[in-house]
Amino acid sequence: MGDAATYERDGHVATITYNRPEKLNAINGEMRRDLNDAWERFRADEEAWVAIVTGAGRAFCVGADLHDGAGSAGTWPGSFWEIPTVNSFESGMEVWKPTIAAVNGYCLGYGLTAVSACDFVIAADDAEFGMPEVRIGAPTIVGAMRLPRRVGMQYALELLLTGDRIDAARAKEIGLAGWVVPRDRLLEEARTLADRLCQGAPIAVRAVKEMAYRGQTLPWVDAVRMGETMRRVALATDDAAEGMRAAREGRPPEWKGR
Repeated sequence: MGDAATYERDGHVATITYNRPEKLNAINGEMRRDLNDAWERFRADEEAWVAIVTGAGRAFCVGADLHDGAGSAGTWPGSFWEIPTVNSFESGMEVWKPTIAAVNGYCLGYGLTAVSACDFVIAADDAEFGMPEVRIGAPTIVGAMRLPRRVGMQYALELLLTGDRIDAARAKEIGLAGWVVPRDRLLEEARTLADRLCQGAPIAVRAVKEMAYRGQTLPWVDAVRMGETMRRVALATDDAAEGMRAAREGRPPEWKGR
């Protein structure tokens, strides 16, 4: 893994950082590979229970780096253009651990697509959101699939079809951001939420998140059957036994993630 995107873990909380601040964290081929590596690492890291994703410097991510071949098909090895399928966090990699976007400054294009893929969005008061692709003649595809589920069709199409930007207050108003905080408290607030999410047994948390998403698209009976199967598997874990013991003994549980 290179330096264009970084992965750090503190306790059970991982932080994935877009790390090209001199380019406002525009995504080039190197960053695309590093981001994919970081998300794969988070998914495989059994000690990482929650992820925070943010940007270094004064921007979260301004989308594709148009000065580095990002707009050309076949430019990035392993990119969507080379393998048009689910091959990144943004395009639908299954990550059932909770994810938090801590959005600082500009959040545009594929940066906003990544934010739309996160479970929770905390925006700094200086954040700006937008999908400018149509203004350069490029259709937004994955973003067009994600945004309507996040904010509803009308607000999604306003962003997708105009290319206009909205500020943090408007993002919260339409449901894109859950919280708006002062810039200097952004990562502190994201970490506070991450620590709250670590209070639940990690396997149970992942099962609930998966059902929350899959249950939106499965037929009702199929969803209930899947959920009951997952519940029985989770109840057979060491953490479930520990949770019952801790409740009987009146103490906080000590989760092991197994």
